[in-house]
Amino acid sequence: MLKPTPTYDTGLTRRHADFKTLPEALDYAAKGKRGLNFYSPRGELETSITFTQVRKRANEIGRRLVHFGIKEKSRVALIAETNEDFVCYFLGCQYAGLLPVPLPLPTSFGGRDGYTEQLHQQMKSCGASLALSAAYMLPLLDEATSGLDMLFVGTPDAFEDQSSVQDLENVKLPEVKQDDLAYLQYSSGSTRFPHGVAITHKSLMSNSYGIGKIGMDVRDDDRAVSWLPFYHDMGLVGMLITPITFQVSIDYLATEAFARRPMQLLKLISKNKGTLCSGPTFAYEICARRANSTDLEGIDLSSWRVAGIGADMIRPNVLEAFAETFKDNGFDKRAFMPSYGLAECTLAVSFAPNFSGYEVDLVSEEVLSGDVKSVRDHKVKENGANYREVVNCGTPLPEYELEIRDEHDDPLLEREIGRVCVRGPSVMTGYYLDEEATRQCLSDDGWLDTGDIGYMAEGSLYIIGRIKDLIIINGKNHWPHDIEWAVEKLPELRSGDSAAISIPGKNDEEIPAILVQCRKRDEKDRIDLEKRIKNEVQSVIGKAPKVILVPPRSLPRTSSGKLSRVKARRQYLEGQLS
Repeated sequence: MLKPTPTYDTGLTRRHADFKTLPEALDYAAKGKRGLNFYSPRGELETSITFTQVRKRANEIGRRLVHFGIKEKSRVALIAETNEDFVCYFLGCQYAGLLPVPLPLPTSFGGRDGYTEQLHQQMKSCGASLALSAAYMLPLLDEATSGLDMLFVGTPDAFEDQSSVQDLENVKLPEVKQDDLAYLQYSSGSTRFPHGVAITHKSLMSNSYGIGKIGMDVRDDDRAVSWLPFYHDMGLVGMLITPITFQVSIDYLATEAFARRPMQLLKLISKNKGTLCSGPTFAYEICARRANSTDLEGIDLSSWRVAGIGADMIRPNVLEAFAETFKDNGFDKRAFMPSYGLAECTLAVSFAPNFSGYEVDLVSEEVLSGDVKSVRDHKVKENGANYREVVNCGTPLPEYELEIRDEHDDPLLEREIGRVCVRGPSVMTGYYLDEEATRQCLSDDGWLDTGDIGYMAEGSLYIIGRIKDLIIINGKNHWPHDIEWAVEKLPELRSGDSAAISIPGKNDEEIPAILVQCRKRDEKDRIDLEKRIKNEVQSVIGKAPKVILVPPRSLPRTSSGKLSRVKARRQYLEGQLS
């Protein structure tokens, strides 16, 4: 009978990412008994593979890649399915001195053409030499690689048929150094102008240490559980590489399986006494919304010690709903651990204190609109007229310098709102083969402009939103998520059903608009919904918006499942949404 790898391993002293390279980290983890476990959509264990077995196969794949004749530092595109093949090929590239490039599975890319175009642009921008996927994906991969100069396109099995075990006997693997690039990470929404984030082994080990030691505070009884995709930094670094560098067993449920049956994730935590599991806010919302009395029966979440939150704007009401839904199943709301990070910083920048729950700051509309630049003198009481609950994303990891800067690049004082800028060893070396894009966000002295707006208070970081999403109407700032959250309080709507944007009006004036996924067919019901949406938006921004009702599941998503407002605006203006 197949059994998962163990949580405990008394025979191996835990090390905390104190390695120079990822292959060195895997070499050490392979001395123990822990490893990776892949579960079916129904929660059945399909594959259990120890780090020892992972290392053996990854090492062999590395030698196959070298034997194939691929030049060192070449790029290998990998469709990032949640399975053993992806993991071993990603790590095999490390041993071979190649750069793996995790690419997304089909989601909401505007259909087949949108998806293959995304892959094509990403592989073209990095100059990939190989592209590998499962057999069922080959027609899409063949289409995506059309016109590209590829040495091999196919399945892992087909690639391994290119050489025999005997061919590998005299193959020598290159020496991998800490300043070498480890992989390329594309941002989840990069399509037209993709930017591959270049991460070194040194950056990876540094950030893994911060995640595992300072953020999660990994302990002997820890076991990770994840549904996060490997093509996203949170899934790749947080829930694959960090468990390797800390020798932690981990249980995986595929992303699409979680989307269909979110309760299976909680059942996995319960079954294997998982302690570490993270995700964006919408994951917690899905679980709470789908839960029923039958699902809840027998689930025990008392082992869950770190419920990480990141990757999107954190919504306190969603966390409260989750905690209330699962409190009788042993979930302790103190497990919530807000964080802040981005792929350009490998992953993590800050963490809230361990097992302290979450804390909010109440920020007034005057501040959010830009009329007032400082939170310091405009912190509101709970009975204030208009305010937003802004979640404390914790203190920066020791490796980072962090500054909040104004439009002139001057540092701001405590509780003054501006651009979030960071510097440290986990910051990317740049966007791969894109010096211009690198110069736009990374200074010569190593400071990264994250593109986010926020402030510091008592050493903690608070994020307001992304500057590119900001809607400016009549000289006032409006944050799209504030508008969307207000609209999605209507009983007919769900989280993610709306996208707040601005569109050109008369005389080149920008006017507010909101795209809303509507499930109603009756014309009277649609008119009524449109009216109530207008009222909700007007209460937030003081002006009635243009309301566009669109079909269910039509708003574009990034590969990580987040709403893509930029793509939604473009599709609307091009007449693709109506």
